[in-house]
Amino acid sequence: MSKALTTQRGRISLAHGNGGRRMRELILEVFARRLANPHLDTDNDAATVPVEGDSILMTTDGFTVQPLEFPGGDIGTLAVYGTVNDLAVAGAVPRYLCLNVFVEEGFEIARLARIIESTATAAHESGVAIVTGDTKVLPHGGCDGLFLATSGVGVRRGGFSLGMHAITAGDAILVSGPIGDHGTAIMLAREQFGLHGVLNSDCSNVTPLAAAPYDLPDPTALRFMRDPSRGGLACVLHEIATRTGLGMQIDEASVPVRPSVRAVCEMLGFDPYYLACEGRVVAVIATEVAEELLRRWRALPQGRDAAIIGRMVADTSQVELHTAIGGRRLIEELEDDPLPRIC
Repeated sequence: MSKALTTQRGRISLAHGNGGRRMRELILEVFARRLANPHLDTDNDAATVPVEGDSILMTTDGFTVQPLEFPGGDIGTLAVYGTVNDLAVAGAVPRYLCLNVFVEEGFEIARLARIIESTATAAHESGVAIVTGDTKVLPHGGCDGLFLATSGVGVRRGGFSLGMHAITAGDAILVSGPIGDHGTAIMLAREQFGLHGVLNSDCSNVTPLAAAPYDLPDPTALRFMRDPSRGGLACVLHEIATRTGLGMQIDEASVPVRPSVRAVCEMLGFDPYYLACEGRVVAVIATEVAEELLRRWRALPQGRDAAIIGRMVADTSQVELHTAIGGRRLIEELEDDPLPRIC
């Protein structure tokens, strides 16, 4: 039996992190073979990559989701898409990622290989190369199975400078699709509440959505974009309000929420506005081109359910929800984490 097969049928031991033969085999057979691309460098501690243009963007993130595999994705796809999406909504074309793996002693190598396989698939589909990384093996109990950390590099799209400083009263607020899918899918996958369902996470690459407004005639019309991951839509709205000093009026009837997500939230006392999304974009754009962005988003598979959900206002600094029954309530800032380890 080959060493590769022997390795993948076993479990992680502390020897897989000691810099010796087992670590070399793990890197070559589990990581390098699956993440192979022209820029991947397993011989040096840094990769050499070409970067076009004169301005690059960088981001970094960590991922500790439980369960590690869930309907619609796993911790590997979440790490790739989460990093790519942070670059895309900031105005970059994602190019390169580094991947750091923290794996617990006793973890099944076959399961690790399966997750790295889906990580590689997500990177390929997103047009990025994983070019370098590191692996640490922790003693049993030192981490919850598997943690990932990533950094990403992208090239800034010319002519655009996004930021909350550009947001003005009257600007429209859009969301690219239903909110709360990821957080609800994770809840159901944990089977902690006696609930079962077939809801997939929205975990996906939002680069096509983020690129949709970039050939608008006025490059300043697009003010800001963000992917509403931890803390969901509510946290993005509050961050904008805090940084700009402006308020928002949100139309509850316009905010897309799947009936299954709404039903689970009503049964368990959660609010979909605070649940993580991993494949959505929130955009603030000049009101005169909001309908055009909406049209472009709805033409994309990920944006079929996109909606204009509200507008920026100057007479308050609060996030105000206009309810479907004609009332009003404030969307409060998140204080407690509604769900542990959702991303």
